[in-house]
Amino acid sequence: MTHPLLIVGAGIAGLWTALKAAPNPVVLLTGAPLGHGSSTGWAQGGVAAALGPDDSAELHARDTVMAGAGLVDEAAATVLAEAGADEVRALYELGAGFERTEDGGWALSREAAHSVARVARMKGDQAGAGILQTLIEAVRAAHHIEIKDGWCAEALLPDLKEGCAGVLARDPDGALHRLAAQHTVLATGSVGGLYAVTTTPWTSQGQAMVMAAELGAVIRDPEFVQFHPTAIDIGRDPAPLATEALRGDGAILVDRSGHRFMPDVHELAELAPRDVVARAVHAQNLSGKGAFLDAREAIGAAFPDHFPAVFKACMNSGIDPRTDPIPVAPAAHYHMGGIETDLDGSTGVPGLWAVGECACTGVHGANRLASNSLLDGLVFGHRAANTIKRAPARAVSAGVAKAPPELPDDALQTLRAAVSAQVGVIRTGAGLNQLLSLIGALQAEHGPAPALIAARFLAVGALQREESRGGHSRTDFPARHGLAQPTRLRVYDISNARLKPCKAGAA
Repeated sequence: MTHPLLIVGAGIAGLWTALKAAPNPVVLLTGAPLGHGSSTGWAQGGVAAALGPDDSAELHARDTVMAGAGLVDEAAATVLAEAGADEVRALYELGAGFERTEDGGWALSREAAHSVARVARMKGDQAGAGILQTLIEAVRAAHHIEIKDGWCAEALLPDLKEGCAGVLARDPDGALHRLAAQHTVLATGSVGGLYAVTTTPWTSQGQAMVMAAELGAVIRDPEFVQFHPTAIDIGRDPAPLATEALRGDGAILVDRSGHRFMPDVHELAELAPRDVVARAVHAQNLSGKGAFLDAREAIGAAFPDHFPAVFKACMNSGIDPRTDPIPVAPAAHYHMGGIETDLDGSTGVPGLWAVGECACTGVHGANRLASNSLLDGLVFGHRAANTIKRAPARAVSAGVAKAPPELPDDALQTLRAAVSAQVGVIRTGAGLNQLLSLIGALQAEHGPAPALIAARFLAVGALQREESRGGHSRTDFPARHGLAQPTRLRVYDISNARLKPCKAGAA
């Protein structure tokens, strides 16, 4: 049986794409049980969109471009900003509980690098969980969607003629199945699980990037990883997040003596772009002075009601944020790079599409504008669904695919520690070469596990980018080039995970 549309991933991008594909039949592979294992549910701030009376799509697009440090595709930013308000309204009409003001307007937060308050929120830090629950209820009620709960994609099936013909998937009992499809959408999220300190599920290790590359897709800008400046530094894996909305509401960053350090770093202080704040927090912790988010005056007694997720995480670790500053550190949070696509989600590989965080349209450039991530999944998921519905039927002949080797836990933890150390907030050529040597040794012992190949993408992209830009900062190349150029890589020998750069503009 050949399915018309197969979607891999059940975060905001995968679920929204599935809903918008109606009435076409959809098979949805959730990976983890539906509602678990998705970064969407952990997102706190909200969805950025031009909803306020002092805002516009033009201003939102401009802020997106400015935050992206010269690498944002301006057409993508315009598409994102112009569609944003309608997508938030559609979510609200579906039942998502965005906060409204007494006069019927939108309750909006301001976050870093935004000119105005434009982040639609739910009870301070509950946006991701609220949106995910709304989408799950809608997907469960949708008759055109077949949910394969807990089924995990292991590899893509090559089409014997050209392109992608579906996936090799593992069911919850461990059995492998060949699921042929005319169109396959990857929506599997992040690379955060490659890092020892991350705010995303540790199981998100760039698997989609590796699968797509094996079929010839281009991987764009893999070196650009955004580190959230204020992960709560309590030794948990994943690290709980102190949402940027706290700083938007007036929380400040201080050292252990109470000195506020961000005004000395950037004119926007705590609301500077995320890469600037992350490097400052990282430097404070390295210096021994420490970094703490002080919300005692800005939030105080309102913490349990206004930011319940942060409050609970703190209290569970013996920190009362109403009376104590919160220890913070940067953590891997979002991947600006990924599988290169056009503005409709096409990877250039026939029958293969990508949306959400695993995709790269160029809309985030070198540094994502805060709260554009959930919007990305909505806007480009919707566009992909519409384009696939208009696409002609494909006759596919599925070839053979094998499940990749798994990396044992001890080797995975070794890799995660090395990736954090060498492709973290601060990078050097020597450290990146050291990481590549480790990856080679681990691969020689354990085979081409996806985590190793994904980590190699990050390291090679970072090694080739001999400058500092956005989320990529090298002490041996501290200056920024005058000309911003995206990185484009392909895998040409997946068994050895060797990489080579593509010519600019290749797809």
